[in-house]
Amino acid sequence: MKNAKKRLIHKKLKLWALLIICLLFSAPMKSQQLYVGANYHPHDDKNMGKIENDIRLMKEAGFTVVRMGHLAWDSYEPSDGVFDFAWFDKVMDKMDKAGIKVLLDIPVRPAPLWLHHKYPSIDITDSNGNRQYANHRYMDDIGDPDYQKYALRFVDAISRRYAKHPALLAFGIDNESGDGPISYSETAKNRFIEWVKTKYTTIDKLNEAWAGQRWSRRIDKFEEIGFPVSGYTNGAPERMLDFRRFVSDEINGFLMKVINLVNVNAPGVLLNTNAWYYSPLKYFDYTEIAYSGKMTREGCGFYPGSSLLSNAGIIDATFGIARIQFESNNPFWCSEFTTMTAVPGSMRKSAYATLMYGNQMVCGWTWQSMHGGEEQYLQGLLDWDGITNRKYDEYKKIATEFKKIQKYFPYTPKAEIGLAFSFPSQIVSSSFPEQHQDQLKNCFEVLFNKNIDSKILEISKSKLPYKLLIIPGVAVMDQATAAKIRKFVNDGGTVLMTSNSAIVDSTAKVFSSTRPGLLSDVFGIRVASFEETANINELSRLSFKGNKLEIEYNNNRVLMESPRYDVIEPKSAQVIANIKSLDKDYPIATVNRYGKGKAIYVGLPAIKEIIDPLVSNLIDKLSITKGPDVPQGVMARKIDNNHILYLNTTNEEKRIKTNAKAKSLLSDKEFNSIITIPPFEPEFIEIR
Repeated sequence: MKNAKKRLIHKKLKLWALLIICLLFSAPMKSQQLYVGANYHPHDDKNMGKIENDIRLMKEAGFTVVRMGHLAWDSYEPSDGVFDFAWFDKVMDKMDKAGIKVLLDIPVRPAPLWLHHKYPSIDITDSNGNRQYANHRYMDDIGDPDYQKYALRFVDAISRRYAKHPALLAFGIDNESGDGPISYSETAKNRFIEWVKTKYTTIDKLNEAWAGQRWSRRIDKFEEIGFPVSGYTNGAPERMLDFRRFVSDEINGFLMKVINLVNVNAPGVLLNTNAWYYSPLKYFDYTEIAYSGKMTREGCGFYPGSSLLSNAGIIDATFGIARIQFESNNPFWCSEFTTMTAVPGSMRKSAYATLMYGNQMVCGWTWQSMHGGEEQYLQGLLDWDGITNRKYDEYKKIATEFKKIQKYFPYTPKAEIGLAFSFPSQIVSSSFPEQHQDQLKNCFEVLFNKNIDSKILEISKSKLPYKLLIIPGVAVMDQATAAKIRKFVNDGGTVLMTSNSAIVDSTAKVFSSTRPGLLSDVFGIRVASFEETANINELSRLSFKGNKLEIEYNNNRVLMESPRYDVIEPKSAQVIANIKSLDKDYPIATVNRYGKGKAIYVGLPAIKEIIDPLVSNLIDKLSITKGPDVPQGVMARKIDNNHILYLNTTNEEKRIKTNAKAKSLLSDKEFNSIITIPPFEPEFIEIR
C-alpha cells in the first residue's frame, strides 16, 4: 500500500513538472530592455548629498543603468589588504532604491601605486630598458605574477561583496584591455623565454621557425632569447609574431582567470567588458575570449566623433561593434557612449544606428564633466557645476523613445555573409601598405552601405554558416584555416579572397610553395609576385601616374588606386577582371570552380571600388537577403515581419515607398504607402 501511494505521488510530481515545463516553453519570452544611462564616478568625492541629487536627475531623465567602478581600484582598497566598501554599499543601495541597475566594473587596471611600490617589477619597462613611473593609467605589466596575485585578491573581494546585490546588472571585466604599453622588463623577458620553450621544446625547432640562419641570428640555448624589439628597431617577422602572440596569451590568460573567479563567486551573473583589444599599443587576439562564450555581453566604447553631417564616424564605430561581437548572438552593450562636444542630434542619431547592430545599451561617457585628472576637459551630461546641459536633454529623449520601442529589441543580425578576421595577419600586415584591419573595414563598409547584415569571424573557430565568405588580406595561412576554407568551398560555399592573403605560414615565413599558400588549387591560380603600380605606370597606355589603375569588370570600367597589384597566372581559374591601363592587360580577378563551390581571387587589396561591384554581383547570384529598399543615406533593418527601423543619416528629407499602411511607434503618425523621414531622424514603423 505504501509503495503504491509513493508511486502515485511520484507520478503526480512528474505530471506537475511536465506541466511547468510546458508552461515555461509555451509562454511568451519576456521582452528585452533597452538600457540608457551614463558612466558615473561617485568615488571622486563620495558626497552622498550630491549622489542623491545625481540619482534624482538620472530618474528624471528616464535612465535605467549606470556604469561604475572602472579605473578606481584604490577607492576600494586604499592600502594593501585594507578594503573599504562601506561608502560604495550606500551608493549601490541608493541605485537599487531608485530602480537604476548597475554595471559594476572590476577595475583591475590601473594597479594602485602602493602595489607598484611593493613590487617594482609591475612597472612598465620601455624597449630602451628604462623603467617607467606609473603616472598614467594602464602602466602595469599584467603578466607579472605578483600583479596577478593581488589583482585576483581584489577581484575575489569585490565580486563576493556585490554578487547578490539587487542593483547589480553585470560585472565588467577590466576596461580597454588592449590599451597601455607593452613591458620589456627582465621579468617579462624570462616569461617570454618560458613561453618559447613551451611552444618549441627544442632549439632546432626554434631556429627552424625563426629562420635562425638569416643574418647570423642562430640561437644555441633558450637563455639567449631576447625581445625582438630593441629601442626603435623591430626584429624579423617570425620573432615579432611570436612575441605578440606571447603578449596576447598573457592578456587572455589573466582575463580568463578574472572571468572564472567571478563566475565562481557570482554564478549566472552577466559579464561585460569595454573590449578595446585593437588599441595600437597592445593589440591582442580577443577571439580567444569572444569564442569562449564566457563574456555574456560583449561591449565597447562607441565614439563616432562629434559630427552630425558625416557618417564616417558611425561606420568606424559600428565596425568596432562587429569586430568585438564576432559571431555571438547575445545582445551587445555600448558601455561607453559619446557625449563630449557632439553636435546636437548626433548622439541620438548614433544611438539608433547601434540598434541595427544588436546594441542594447547606450551609456554616456560621462555623467558629469570631471573636476580633475587627464579627462577633466571632456564634457559630460552635466557641466562642472553640476547643472544639466543640452546633452542631458538629448539622452533624456533617447531614453524616452527607447522605452516606447524596447520590446522589439535588441535586434539579432541575420548574416549570410562572413568577413574573416585574423590576429596574426594583423600583426604581419604591418609590413604591407594596407593593414589587414583596413581591408576588413572596407568590406564591412560596403555591406553597411547596402544595409546587409554581416558577421566578423575567425575562420578556424567558426562553423562558417554563410553563403559568402570574404577573406580580406588574411596573410597568415595555417593548416587548420586552409582546411576550413577548402571544405567550405568544396561543400558549395563561395569565397572571395583579396591580395595579401595566404602569403606566409603560421610562423610568418613566406611560403616556398605556390601561393596562395595551401590553397592555390582551390583558387586555380599561381600568384607569382606583386608589382608596384607607380613604377609600372611609367608604361601606362592611358598616361596614368602614381597608383591610379583602370579595371574592366562586367563590361564596366572602374577607376581606383592601389600601391600594388598581384601578378596572377590563371591555371584552372577563369579571368573575370583585367587591369586595362598598364602596358598590357593584367588578369586581376579570377573565379575557379572547386567541388560544389567557387573561389574568387582579387589581386588587389579590398578597395571599395572593386569590392562593391563584385559583392553586388554575388549577392544576386547567391540569393543573399537584401536590406530594405531605401534611398541612399538611409540605414534600415527589418526587425521582424511587421516592424522596420529606419535612420535618415542625411540632411535631406527621405521618402520611402511601403505599398502598405504603416504607423510610427515613435510619434503615432500614420503613413499610407509612403513614409517621409526628416533629416537626421529615426523612424520605427509597424506595417498594418
